[in-house]
Amino acid sequence: MNLKPYQQIPIVECHEPLAPIPREVFVIPPTHPYAALGADYQGRSPYFLRQGVIQALQQAQQALQEEHPHWKILIFDAFRPISVQQFMVDYSFQTLLQQRGLNEANLSEAEKQDLWQVVYELWALPSSDPATPPPHSTGAALDITLVDAQGNVVDMGSEIDELSARSHPDYYATAQTPPEQTYHQHRQLLHRIMTQAGFRRHPREWWHFSLGDQLWAWLGQQENSSDDAIARYGRI
Repeated sequence: MNLKPYQQIPIVECHEPLAPIPREVFVIPPTHPYAALGADYQGRSPYFLRQGVIQALQQAQQALQEEHPHWKILIFDAFRPISVQQFMVDYSFQTLLQQRGLNEANLSEAEKQDLWQVVYELWALPSSDPATPPPHSTGAALDITLVDAQGNVVDMGSEIDELSARSHPDYYATAQTPPEQTYHQHRQLLHRIMTQAGFRRHPREWWHFSLGDQLWAWLGQQENSSDDAIARYGRI
């Protein structure tokens, strides 16, 4: 599998430690969705991030409540060991086979590669190379959504981790129906509070934001080609 463009960004590790995401500030589900599928975190909590990332996330939460009192950011996923990255990549491949009614044993190598290409549009390669860590394995990336004042998860028009074009942030940007326009408004709200706090959003995932990793540095370089693109968070 070819490297993604952001994986060529150099990392100058700052050695900032992981810290627990404060449960009193954010919504954290009682059971992690990947652990529920069987992913083994080997005693490590997924609800950790680098200290600087947590501080920025708290700024985003404050900005959210200034616009929508009592709304909160829901943490779907944060720190992810490479072993869990591998588990979810394999799980997604099997899910894609089921969705398309395919039997892996009957597929040609070219057909398998086409399916893997779909998987790797969403999931980063579970690379053990320190120069190309999956974003979530750095403690600098997280998957999030919003919860309203009544405690209901805000409808964004698709599920997190959905393998479809609906995952693209601007999928509903030109929508004509009121529900779809609302989905776009919700995505814009999430994007606005996070970018104001210094995060950058994954180009193909409305829910994925990072700060300080290779993807974040690469996206900054795309916005301003004069910037020196260097990541400060590498693999934990």
